[in-house]
Amino acid sequence: VQVVESGGGLVQAGGSLRLSCSVSGLTASIDSMGWYRQAPGKQRELVARTFSAGSATSYTAAVKGRFTISRDGAKNTIYLQMDSLKPEDTAAYYCNVRASTAAIWSYEYWGQGTQVTVSS
Repeated sequence: VQVVESGGGLVQAGGSLRLSCSVSGLTASIDSMGWYRQAPGKQRELVARTFSAGSATSYTAAVKGRFTISRDGAKNTIYLQMDSLKPEDTAAYYCNVRASTAAIWSYEYWGQGTQVTVSS
C-alpha cells in the first residue's frame, strides 16, 4: 500500500495551499481518510477527516471555516484546501488512511508527510 502526499510549500500568511493524498495498492475498503499535522516539539494532531459512510467530514476547531477536506472516491484521493493560512498552521502534514475488511480486520496507513510553512 502506498500513501503519497503532495502540495506542501512556503506561503505568506493569508495565502492558500492545496494538499493532495492518493492511496494505491489497497484491497480493503476505505473507512475514512484524513489529514494530521505535527509542528516541531508538539504532538501530532488531527486536522480534518472524511468518512466513506455518508461522506461526513470533521475538522479541528482551529481550522474550521478556513480548511476544506474533499475526496475523489474514484481515485482514492483526498484534498485539503487551506485558505487564510496563519503562521501557526506551519507543520508537517500527514495523510492517514483507515480501512477494514469485512468489518473485522482494521488497517491504518500513513503517508511520508509534506511540509507546510506559513511566513508572517
